[in-house]
Amino acid sequence: MKAGGEFSSLLVFFSMDTVTGIEEQKRRSGRVNVFLSGSFAFSLERGVVLEHGLSTGQTLTQAQMDELLRADGVEKCLKAALRLLSYRPRSVLEMRERLCRKYARETVDAVLLQLEERNYVDDVAFAQFWRESRESFNPRSRRMLTAELRRKGIRMDVVSDVLEGIDDEESAYNAAKKCRRGTEEDYEKFRNKLAAFLGRRGFDYDVIKATVERLWQERG
Repeated sequence: MKAGGEFSSLLVFFSMDTVTGIEEQKRRSGRVNVFLSGSFAFSLERGVVLEHGLSTGQTLTQAQMDELLRADGVEKCLKAALRLLSYRPRSVLEMRERLCRKYARETVDAVLLQLEERNYVDDVAFAQFWRESRESFNPRSRRMLTAELRRKGIRMDVVSDVLEGIDDEESAYNAAKKCRRGTEEDYEKFRNKLAAFLGRRGFDYDVIKATVERLWQERG
């Protein structure tokens, strides 16, 4: 038993490496190169180095190196997630699909958990943002908004709550005012162009007909 214990200790000893250098990368800000026993071993995010207290002279087991690389993957994935969110809010499903193109599922799940805990991703807030953005810049029918939000992974009960109170006739009118129409068109051309425009935005026949008449009368 004693001999076996000594052999196990030797295996642990020989599986350890000493950190002999930690150097900032010149071309990639925030990344550092880690040298073990005088040779380059791997690179890490600076935050991972600081969080784990990595320093020269420290010895690392294989398990410790694996943990550093796992944490590095999470940190890189988190940075990518924050870049995506810097452009606009996104749903949980959107984030998962985008991040899983490059990172492992377990890494993405860990990052999404952090983002949800910090309220950086919130499907209710995202759905409200989507409604307000559409109403302000590109009005759609309630039916089309529902389809868009469902494709983003928003639950139906959340969609119903967020879209409550939408008036398709008012939305169609606001959308139609953004449609470029020639000033010299006759009624038939006016109607066809506007009807096609509103149809692509999901409005039904009755709403389109009422909107065309309303805009034509205002134009007259």
